[in-house]
Amino acid sequence: MSITLWFDPICPFTWRTSRWVRDVATRRGESVTWRFMSLAILNEGKDIPERLHKAHQKSTAALRVLAAAEQRFGQPAVDRLYSAIGHRVHVLDDDLTTDTLAGALGDAGLPADLLRAADDDAYDTVLSESHHLGQSRVGTESGSPVTAIDDGPGFFGPVVASVPAADEADRLIDAMRLLSTVPVFSELKRERAPLS
Repeated sequence: MSITLWFDPICPFTWRTSRWVRDVATRRGESVTWRFMSLAILNEGKDIPERLHKAHQKSTAALRVLAAAEQRFGQPAVDRLYSAIGHRVHVLDDDLTTDTLAGALGDAGLPADLLRAADDDAYDTVLSESHHLGQSRVGTESGSPVTAIDDGPGFFGPVVASVPAADEADRLIDAMRLLSTVPVFSELKRERAPLS
């Protein structure tokens, strides 16, 4: 089984989903492909609060650095760098600043010169293409994360409030895999639990 996860690094729910995906894949010897999703692109032209607009700008800078890391060092670099950024932002509660990105590059064992990509809009084409591919896999406008199993459809989510324990994590991925093989399955939703 292969898992593809489209992520925006600013999203705390996506961070938890990514840790679930990474845990399952590591324990089962399966592959994860990390793809970029942009909440800035998703909300372009929409009336959103200024605080979200600023958060999206910071996330765009991080996504550019992630795209530069992938371009030079491949998927393992994306995995390490997203893990380092997410740990700083979603565990240590650091703001997603240039200093945070610089520290995350060091944590991930990647060269500091990748930080120059944060201000380089040449990477925006890569981000847009990846974002729109994820949206097309879902078939409708969708937030972060988007998850796809093998060559199946993309799904928004799953949204998890905390990283599930191993037995729950396995049941959740098995359920997603099963649902992705049922073409008539469309949507499943319940109340969102608070982050923990």
